[in-house]
Amino acid sequence: MAHSLWHGFADMGAVSASGPFQVARGSGARIWDVDGQEYLDATAGLWFTNIGHGRTEVANAVADQLGKLAHYSGFGDFTSDVTVALADRLADIAPVPGSKIFFTSGGSDSVDTAAKLARRYWHEMGKPDKNIIVGRTKAYHGMHVAGTALAGIPVNREGYGELMPDAESVEWDNAKSLLGLIERLGEDRIAAFFCEPIIGAGGIYLPPEGYLAEVRQICRDHDVLFVADEVVTGFGRIGGDSWFASTRFDLQPDMMTTAKGLTSGYVPMGAVFIAPRVAEPFYSGGVWWRHGYTYGGHAGAAAAAMANLDIIERENLLAEASRLEGDLAQALSPLAELDAVAEVRTGLGAVTAVQLADPAQALPMVGTMREHGVSGRAAGQGALQISPAFVMTTEEVGELADKMRAALS
Repeated sequence: MAHSLWHGFADMGAVSASGPFQVARGSGARIWDVDGQEYLDATAGLWFTNIGHGRTEVANAVADQLGKLAHYSGFGDFTSDVTVALADRLADIAPVPGSKIFFTSGGSDSVDTAAKLARRYWHEMGKPDKNIIVGRTKAYHGMHVAGTALAGIPVNREGYGELMPDAESVEWDNAKSLLGLIERLGEDRIAAFFCEPIIGAGGIYLPPEGYLAEVRQICRDHDVLFVADEVVTGFGRIGGDSWFASTRFDLQPDMMTTAKGLTSGYVPMGAVFIAPRVAEPFYSGGVWWRHGYTYGGHAGAAAAAMANLDIIERENLLAEASRLEGDLAQALSPLAELDAVAEVRTGLGAVTAVQLADPAQALPMVGTMREHGVSGRAAGQGALQISPAFVMTTEEVGELADKMRAALS
C-alpha cells in the first residue's frame, strides 16, 4: 500500500518501494515496530531522547499544562508562567552567567535566530558591514536558509542556488584556517563563527586537542561572535558531568543554539542562549528585534522541558552520560578490527561513529543492523551514528556492540 508521507532526507522512490520502518512504541533504550519486533535504539531517535523512551512523567506534565493553557502568544509582553520559569531555569545552568533565553521551535530555528541576531547586533553597535557568517567543512547547522548556507556537507546545499550571501566556510579541524579567513577578509566584516563542539550529522568528528580553545580565542582577539551549536551536544550528551560542551570546555559563547535534549524530543522546542554582551543593546530600551516564532516558548513544550530537566537532575543522568562516554569507547572501539570498518571515532561524550571502509555500504548496513535487532542511522560519509539514550546500561552497550559486530561481519 502506498503511503502519503514524504520523509525528510530520504530517497522516496526507495522508501515507496520498500515501505517505511514504522516505530510503534518505546521504553528506555529500546523501541518496537508495528509488527512487535524489538530493537535497541542506537541513536536515541535523532540524537534527542536523552532520558529514554516512554516517560509518562513528561506526558503527564504536558497533559496537565495543555488542560490549563496550551499556549499563548510570546510576542510583545505576552508569555505564560511556565515559559518564564523554564527560561529562568535555563539561565541558571547557562555557560555564561546572566544569559537571556530566546525560545524557538527546534534546532534549525535556533541557528537561523542566532545568525540573524549576530548581524543585527553589529548593526546596533554601529558596524553594519560585519555581516559575514562563518561555518566549517563537515558541519551541519539545520536546514533553514542560514543553516543550509552554512552547511559543510556539500550535498545539503546542492540545487538551491545562493541562499544567503556573506556565508563562508573554513576547515573543520584547523584553527589557523579561521584566522586566515579573518585576516584575508578583515575582522570588520565578519559577524560570527558557528562551531559544533562535536560535529554531528557530518559524521561525528571529535575536536582535535586544543582546537575549541584556540578558535574561541581567535574570535575574542578579532571581535567575532562565537556561536556554539549545541543542538546535539547540549543537555548532557557531551559527557564530563556537564550540561553543555561550552561548560566542559569553558568556551563562554556569545550565543549557544540548543534543541533536542531540551525536551528529549517529547515535544518540539529549541532555545538560543544569549550572553549579556549581545543582549544588552536590545535591553537598553527603544530597540525592537523584529523576530520571533508563533510557537516559541510554547507552554506545553515548556512543561515537557521542565519535566525532562527534573528527570535528568533526579536520576543524575549527566553522570550516566559520562559513564556512556567510557562504555561506548570500550565496547565499540574493537569493531575497528573488522574488515568492514575503517575506524571508530569515540571517547568524548555519549556519541560514537563507526566509519565503514566502503562508505556506500552505510545505508545498506542500517538495514542489516535492523535484522540483528538494532535501529541505527548513517551519518556523514559512510559512518554509523551511535548516540543512545543516557539510560542505556553498560550491559545494553555490550549487547549493542555484539549485535553490531554480527551485522558488520
